[in-house]
Amino acid sequence: QVQLVESGGGLVQAGGSLRLSCAASGSIFGINAMGWYRQAPGKQRELVATITGGGTTNYVDSVEGRFTISRDSAKNMLYLQMNNLKPEDTAAYYCNAKKTTYVPFTLKDYWGRGTQVTVSS
Repeated sequence: QVQLVESGGGLVQAGGSLRLSCAASGSIFGINAMGWYRQAPGKQRELVATITGGGTTNYVDSVEGRFTISRDSAKNMLYLQMNNLKPEDTAAYYCNAKKTTYVPFTLKDYWGRGTQVTVSS
């Protein structure tokens, strides 16, 4: 099992910055990708950013150029640097990890409980 705990959320004004952190623990070996999702009340959960073990990153168009996802494998930490925040970024942000196991092959998703980001206008 993998446990994920997010931190770093808070209330900021538009144009401000926050850095979200996700601490992974448990059976870490086999995680091959991690990402951040967000969900606002009444809206679907959306993928914000992903990073592979090799460092390849992807971002949803709405955050491209403003958010940066990074990973510190030695510390089992995932980060999301959020700059130039906008009110539409307001949501609960969730850390996600995809873990591959072999014999038998499985690809499982793990989720944190979320951290709230609120951006005021």
